[in-house]
Amino acid sequence: MVGRVGPANLDLSEAHRFPNRPVAVGGALHWDVLGLYQGVLDGLRLAARSGGVASVGIDTWAVDYGLLDADGLLLGNPHHYRDARTEGAAAKVTAAVPAEELYGITGIQHLPFNTVFQLAAAAGTAQLGAARTLLLVPDLLTYWLTGTIGAEITNASTTALLDARTGTWSASLLDRLGIDSGLLPQLRFPGDPAGTLGREVVEWTGLAPGTPVTTVASHDTASAVAAVPATGRDFAYISCGTWSLAGLELDAPVITEASRAANFTNERGIDGSFRFLRNIMGLWLLSETLRTWSANGLPAELGPLLAQAAGAAPFVSLIDPDAPEFLAPGDMPARIAAYCERTGQPVPADQGALVRCIMESLALAHRTALRTAAELSGRDIAVVHLVGGGSRNDLLCQLTADATGLPVVAGPTEATALGNILVQARAHGVVGDAAGMRRLVADTQHLRHYRPRGDSAAWASAAARIGLG
Repeated sequence: MVGRVGPANLDLSEAHRFPNRPVAVGGALHWDVLGLYQGVLDGLRLAARSGGVASVGIDTWAVDYGLLDADGLLLGNPHHYRDARTEGAAAKVTAAVPAEELYGITGIQHLPFNTVFQLAAAAGTAQLGAARTLLLVPDLLTYWLTGTIGAEITNASTTALLDARTGTWSASLLDRLGIDSGLLPQLRFPGDPAGTLGREVVEWTGLAPGTPVTTVASHDTASAVAAVPATGRDFAYISCGTWSLAGLELDAPVITEASRAANFTNERGIDGSFRFLRNIMGLWLLSETLRTWSANGLPAELGPLLAQAAGAAPFVSLIDPDAPEFLAPGDMPARIAAYCERTGQPVPADQGALVRCIMESLALAHRTALRTAAELSGRDIAVVHLVGGGSRNDLLCQLTADATGLPVVAGPTEATALGNILVQARAHGVVGDAAGMRRLVADTQHLRHYRPRGDSAAWASAAARIGLG
């Protein structure tokens, strides 16, 4: 994505889009990280044709990493967080550091694929034994572009290896878990320089020698939250895509037994802020459903299916989106049907009913996460900003307003890219503080507004049915 930024303009254009297809090999699920890097190079070459490029910044998803050997070479393809290797790994970690203490240090919610659990799963392997450096995916791509090594803090905070209060790698935690502290690079912060494009990159892309790479909020959600077009502080956000990340922006972490029990996380944002949120299985449920239908020759065009869902009867069948059986790739419609049978609910009668089930269930999960965040933090919520790909889903936006009883502002769709661009622009003196960045988004991007409607008691009853009351 190419951004053009000025005091009163913020324009984004797509230079190149390329697939990100996980690869199953040898009984494991991996990322094709070399293919992704080639996509980055191709994108930069196309971006160069659009005019001068002042800066480059990279964000990706969190928790996954590549390992470098003593020569700085990659040791195998990074594992995918949905790979089954982490099954049972959490028990190994909590045997050494009880879950309450792990949360007390890191403030990170329990997710089976957290980096700390991935490392436990890799313990004793030849690959980890040969490793000298661990780089999270955006740091790995930045290393290949520049030759410089670092760990950006918003992504580092998701590993459950960072001390939430000090903002440094937890030496005591690493020691108790037998993790070599030398694996973890020095921390970088959004806005820091990350080097310049290397000679080979310059030759391939046609970008100017010395083009800087700027550290951005490299966790995609952190970049998305940086671009939330809020005009005050009493807002909640839902960064909705494959996952729904629903929560609040705070000045300090909330690390209590209540927040641990509610499985809330405290991830770093820009300018020392904290993203107090809960990960919810998001539109992955829908995309896997569509993929399965398409593979089986069934209609899988989203628009008509959402129209059918909008006309379907409400609250017939509901699921907990975070049930473990929905995590791995596979036949999502069959899994949803099995869940409904197991919980004594009608199996969705047709495609529209199943999409309705997913949309209402996600809206209920949004409702619960935001209400819990407000209760745990003591913050009031006046408006919900729903950003990311899910902001294009009119049905989900309206159902989220209905379920939460709060107005929803939808957009921008490309919040992650905008947050990335704005942090670069600020580092180069083009825009001002975080509030100014958000005002620029609000003034320049297309936003849609949804008011709550319907029966709040019906939503409360539906939430109670699936344990989301």
